[in-house]
Amino acid sequence: MDWSEGRTKTPKILVVDDEGKNVKLLSALCENLGYETLAARTGLEAIDQVKRHMPDVVLMDVMMPDMNGFEATEKLKQNTLTRHIPIIIVTALDSRKDRLTGISKGANDFLTKPIDAEELALRLRNNLQIKQYHDFLKNYSITLEGQVAERTRELSSAFEKLDTAHQKISAGYIETVYRLAVTSEYKDEETGAHIRRVGYYTRILAERMGMDQEYQNYIFYAAPMHDIGKVGIPDSILLKPGKLDPGEWEIMKTHTSIGAKILHSSESPYLKMAEKIARCHHERWDGKGYPAGLKGEEIPPAARLMNIADQYDALRSKRPYKPALDHEVAFDIITKGDGRTMPEHFDPQVLDAFKNSSEKFREIFETHKDDVLATKWEI
Repeated sequence: MDWSEGRTKTPKILVVDDEGKNVKLLSALCENLGYETLAARTGLEAIDQVKRHMPDVVLMDVMMPDMNGFEATEKLKQNTLTRHIPIIIVTALDSRKDRLTGISKGANDFLTKPIDAEELALRLRNNLQIKQYHDFLKNYSITLEGQVAERTRELSSAFEKLDTAHQKISAGYIETVYRLAVTSEYKDEETGAHIRRVGYYTRILAERMGMDQEYQNYIFYAAPMHDIGKVGIPDSILLKPGKLDPGEWEIMKTHTSIGAKILHSSESPYLKMAEKIARCHHERWDGKGYPAGLKGEEIPPAARLMNIADQYDALRSKRPYKPALDHEVAFDIITKGDGRTMPEHFDPQVLDAFKNSSEKFREIFETHKDDVLATKWEI
């Protein structure tokens, strides 16, 4: 690739020498080659000229007053703004030591006096190509940085749009959960406040057990779906004021499987969790629950949280077949057992989380005990 392609400005050569005749000679040779020239008589003046005019190549004499060519070269190469400018040391000295000194100070090339015009032309051309290559990379880097910045802005805008779309989709999923949960309120007027409270209970348990914010959010909206399967249970059984007979109880237990079928195959993370909760929230840690008799960690974690939340709220709530119990009684039944409900029914870690957050459970029940059918759920 020709790195000089598209170059419009004439290269500038700075000639540095304390002898006026040498400056005139080098300047004339450079101008004959088509270059512009600048001149400096001392090392200090050379540094000043470089900073003010930013030449493309410096022809640097060595033996000069106040600051020799080696020192001036070192100063220019230490400066991040000028270090990329090629410096050709021009000297009558031809010793190995002087060349090593020049290299150590950062010199790019050497030219020995007396000057050979053809050699000068070749060395200037080679060093100008190096400079042009650097300029190309610098400009390319600036262009690339601009393109990256523009692409970053575009990606940022795209992510903002995706985030907005995700929020709309999430809101849609949550609204779906709400609408499905409302069906159980129509089916059983006693459960309207219940389905909202279990969301708060399970979120408290998830937080206490160290679940991340996303998990807490999912279970808050998924838990109210636990009894959606009751829409498939006949009212004569669902609302029966007395104890269910064995046949009726078997039908009642099918609400877990019915609910799971209603929620099955959804891509929504809320409804996926809700399906597990609906199917397994009556499974027990000791394996004596239903519908599948799952035991221990075979039970999905969300269902284990729901199990104890559902049990607490059922104990606190009035039902056609039982009166409401106060917090202390419900707490003792869950933590100590009463024959029907026993501590071994629950995941021990979830039970500990319940014990440590039981006052939160009391607050939630008291705050939401008078909820009625809502027209809008918390989203």
